[in-house]
Amino acid sequence: MDDFSKKEIEAGRLLFAREVTFMLSAVSLDTLPPARLPEICFAGRSNVGKSSLINALTNRKGLARASNTPGRTRELNYFNVDERLFVVDLPGYGYAKASKSDIARWTKLTREFLFGRASLRRVFLLIDSRHGIKDSDLELMGMLDETAVTYQIIMTKVDKLKKGELDKVLTKTLKAIAKRPAAFPKIICTSSEKKHGLDDLRAEIATLALP
Repeated sequence: MDDFSKKEIEAGRLLFAREVTFMLSAVSLDTLPPARLPEICFAGRSNVGKSSLINALTNRKGLARASNTPGRTRELNYFNVDERLFVVDLPGYGYAKASKSDIARWTKLTREFLFGRASLRRVFLLIDSRHGIKDSDLELMGMLDETAVTYQIIMTKVDKLKKGELDKVLTKTLKAIAKRPAAFPKIICTSSEKKHGLDDLRAEIATLALP
């Protein structure tokens, strides 16, 4: 896990203390905003806690739509961080009850976005710490390795595990990404509920935003 300096932590805090606004929901590449700012995106299985993490990260309770119904995010949801960064919430994947046509449409949109968005600086891939990396996560990691889009693992819901359990999950995850060409070698552990790891994640994101 990363150890950030006080200066880096403060830079992250200041970034998300500024205005953060919802921009639009894109359903196709031609509805994306102009690529005029650096972009980062959050990806993960349905119900991994993406919306909750975005809300906690930005200190805005209702910015991203959180739901107990997996698979609710069906578009590319764009957020503008003070004209310095675009944050993108990708459709959740791995939700078995979604229709085949919906799954195919979401998968196509995600693939086209990841392959063709030159302003995309990093994908933050959320993994539920209670379950570890699943086959659907490996599929996305393979896609990102193929396209050379850097991705970083963010463990969610770490407050639900005891330290020994979390250590085992981290060791297994680090081993799984060790030889993957596009994987960023540092993992950040988070809990949206307990606000754990948010300072580190903000600091990491701040390194990718405009100064």
